[in-house]
Amino acid sequence: MPVEVTWWGHATCTVEDSDVRVLTDPLFARRLAHLRRRRGALPPPGARRADVALVSHLHADHLHLPSLARLAPGTRLLVPRSAPRAVPGLRRLTHLRLTEMEPGDETGVGGVRIRAVPARHDGRRLPFGPQRSPALGYVVEGEARTYFAGDTGLFEDMAKEVGPVDVALLPVGGWGPYLGEGHLDAGRAVEALVRLAPRSAVPVHYGTYWPIGMDAVRPHEFHAPGEEFVRLAAERAPEVAVHRLGHGESVLLGAAR
Repeated sequence: MPVEVTWWGHATCTVEDSDVRVLTDPLFARRLAHLRRRRGALPPPGARRADVALVSHLHADHLHLPSLARLAPGTRLLVPRSAPRAVPGLRRLTHLRLTEMEPGDETGVGGVRIRAVPARHDGRRLPFGPQRSPALGYVVEGEARTYFAGDTGLFEDMAKEVGPVDVALLPVGGWGPYLGEGHLDAGRAVEALVRLAPRSAVPVHYGTYWPIGMDAVRPHEFHAPGEEFVRLAAERAPEVAVHRLGHGESVLLGAAR
């Protein structure tokens, strides 16, 4: 059974594996603070349907309370450890079944296992206070092993911590003209690709949101990362099939080796 990946924009994807729908970092807003959705229509209501939703870290473009509130009653929600303390609004989402995770934790949902893995990224809920939770990636294992990196920089034991994977959903950009510490640009994402050696990869976290009033400031940082990732991956990791999706597009990928 192939695995289907749909990219809705930014870090929001649906991974369908073993009849389980996994939704990553749900963000269904046209505007978020100073950010405006510049590319792609808002995901349709069907995009909110999931058996389990994964939240990688506390930043508002990844843990977006209004988007989580739209998930159907009974949906499993995996969040970093201590997230409800750092983000009290999570406690009001009583229609969701919330589980706190930290690196190494595993849980089962239907026919898949989901394992939390480390990420190198700021775990605070900025700018609201010093509360901190671990930033996470997740590996979804069913017919395939799919790695959702969330937001992360490169780290030394990435291949060991993540383990063998078949599909990698890797961030290749951001939402502003500059990327800070703990992020992957297209070049660093290809280095992650070399280390992880998946069969397939999908670039995410680029070309969706951009600060209002900054359309002319370093626009290549908004438009180019996906294409740059494809180009560099062909040079450095030609054995990996890279699928650059448009917003709302899907791809069927093979099962595990």
